[in-house]
Amino acid sequence: MRASPRFFAILYMFMGIGFMYIAFLSVEDTVWNVATIIFVLIAAFDFGAAIKMFGLHRRIKEHQNKDK
Repeated sequence: MRASPRFFAILYMFMGIGFMYIAFLSVEDTVWNVATIIFVLIAAFDFGAAIKMFGLHRRIKEHQNKDK
C-alpha cells in the first residue's frame, strides 16, 4: 500500500518544525550566522513541500469524489 500525500505532508511539517527548533537553538549573538540561516532555509523548503502535499491530497480526494 502506498503512503498518502497527507502522510508526507504531516511528515514534512514536523521536519520543518524540527529544523526551526534547531535554528532557534543555534542562535548565539545574532541570527545572521550560517548555521541558523541554513536551518531556516531547510525548514522553509519543508513547509513548502508540506503545503504542496496537502494540495495534492485535496486534488486527489476531489478527483476521487468526482468519479463516484
